[in-house]
Amino acid sequence: MNDDAPGRAATAPDGGPDDAQPAWRRDFPIDSLEDDYRSRRDFTKLLTLTSLAFVAGQTWIALLAARRRARGAPPRLAIARLDELSPGGAKVFAYPAAGDACVLVRMRTGELVAYGQKCTHLSCPVIPRPDEGRFRCPCHEGSFDLRTGRVISGPPRRSLPRVTLDVVDGTIYATGLAEGIV
Repeated sequence: MNDDAPGRAATAPDGGPDDAQPAWRRDFPIDSLEDDYRSRRDFTKLLTLTSLAFVAGQTWIALLAARRRARGAPPRLAIARLDELSPGGAKVFAYPAAGDACVLVRMRTGELVAYGQKCTHLSCPVIPRPDEGRFRCPCHEGSFDLRTGRVISGPPRRSLPRVTLDVVDGTIYATGLAEGIV
């Protein structure tokens, strides 16, 4: 008789008779040969559930994108006065909504840059380091270029979202998000 046939328990691993096996083996008679066996029905259920999970995820992403488009253009927001921010200084502000943390940095050259403050890896807040010319993410040692927002090192793969700025009569305004950034 074949011990590998489905439905028939194989010989115990120690080769002893069934009545000499420990109690737990009699209480849980799972045949290790059949333990890895999956029926076509089980495999089909797994594929169906996985496909539904992907569809649900894609639907959620589409709904979020539609919600962003429905919001319209970001508002124009006064962030600070130009004389409040010394060269090498930084200021945290919320834009375009109250919960969206951004950071404004005045470079040593006087140039102004602003980016979303959430690291694109796991949303930890980035810390501006103007003297080093970078933003640093303390969670996983990611670094972004201060001038461009591009990734320098670490696990992040995407650049920081850039906030467009405008200076009118000594007041710095956030006017929108850079093209392609949502």
